[in-house]
Amino acid sequence: MSGVISLTRMPTSGPRRLLVLGFGLLGIMSVVRLITGYDDLTSSGTIGAALRLTVPILLAGLAGLWAERVGILNIGIEGMMILGTWFGAFGAWKFGPWIGLLLAVLGGMLGGAIHAVATIRFNIDQVISGVVMNLLSLYGMRYLSELAFDGVPQGGISQSPPQRGAIPRIDVPFLSGGWSTPDILGWFEERGWFLIGDLAGITRGLTTNLSLASLLAVLLVPASAWVLWRTTFGLRLRSSGESPESAESLGVDVIRIRYLGLLISGGFAGLGGGFLAIVSSSYYRQGQTAGRGFIGLATMIFGNWRPSGVLGGAAVFGYSEGLKLVAGGSVTGLFLFIAIAAGLVVIASVVARRSRRGVTALITTGVAMLAYLTVDEVPESLTQSLPYVVTLVVLATASQRLRPPARAGVPYRPGGSH
Repeated sequence: MSGVISLTRMPTSGPRRLLVLGFGLLGIMSVVRLITGYDDLTSSGTIGAALRLTVPILLAGLAGLWAERVGILNIGIEGMMILGTWFGAFGAWKFGPWIGLLLAVLGGMLGGAIHAVATIRFNIDQVISGVVMNLLSLYGMRYLSELAFDGVPQGGISQSPPQRGAIPRIDVPFLSGGWSTPDILGWFEERGWFLIGDLAGITRGLTTNLSLASLLAVLLVPASAWVLWRTTFGLRLRSSGESPESAESLGVDVIRIRYLGLLISGGFAGLGGGFLAIVSSSYYRQGQTAGRGFIGLATMIFGNWRPSGVLGGAAVFGYSEGLKLVAGGSVTGLFLFIAIAAGLVVIASVVARRSRRGVTALITTGVAMLAYLTVDEVPESLTQSLPYVVTLVVLATASQRLRPPARAGVPYRPGGSH
């Protein structure tokens, strides 16, 4: 009982410490930009692209978070995103983009319901159920495409016709020139001053040509945190993933909560798929998700099963992919950034007498500096894999203490031993 009661405490993430860390990393990036002359490292174009690439990963990570917080492994996020891309594109083609996003959410929830029935009602292994969900979505949507899109102008068995209209995009007034106001951030970005120019470029990238769908997705991060840690429903949901027997003894309908949690998880995944089909593109295309559901699971682990951490992990992936798309030649500047950041970790480790972390950081510093001094241009074949490499490195070197929900992935039957 005390274990469940303790769940009412909102986890402290040290906002002041995170703020200092963020400005410190930004300062290092600004130094790297001035040394290398790679202005695109923090340009508004790179950041804008990074935001668009971050959102689907963020929604996939939130889908995994909601599922595992309720105690269910959701390997089927990729499949639920595929459902979202198809139903979202179909709705956007027939009725417009907003209805398309709604149908994308409902399509993802359909996948969540199937996974819930398989794992909760029939006690099928959660990993196997997720894999089957991915395969079922892939081939099922191809079959539906043949029925709905084949023979339609600009449509076919592997893609849908273009959507009707688009989600509105805005420029924020008095910051990025919206409503014919001055583009203040653009003026500062063009000056390229230390730290100020970088901060202006990043902020302008987040406030220029901003899709309302992107804004909605980012707002789901604080909304998820509030629901999970500030409401009775969130307490019951998390207790289902930590100690379902204790929750049941206190009157919580664990089975009902788990069904609801997986429906929400599927809705997030479906919305991520709908974003790919409606905002990132204007039609459904087979293979559109490109493994983002699995990357979302990685960001969930990196984020320590918390919404703000998932946002950070998704941003790392989105930035690395955005930099690759906008300015692939600037990738070598990241080697110097890593070398400086790891060198500071070496100093901090010596002061704190943490030899293992210090040795790891020292090796990282040497390798990164060697790469910066010897590599003039990163081959395109390597830049294509940069986002995935960055994700693996972050997961392997994350210094935070990872704590998954205690009963995530463990089957549960009502009336078990308490």
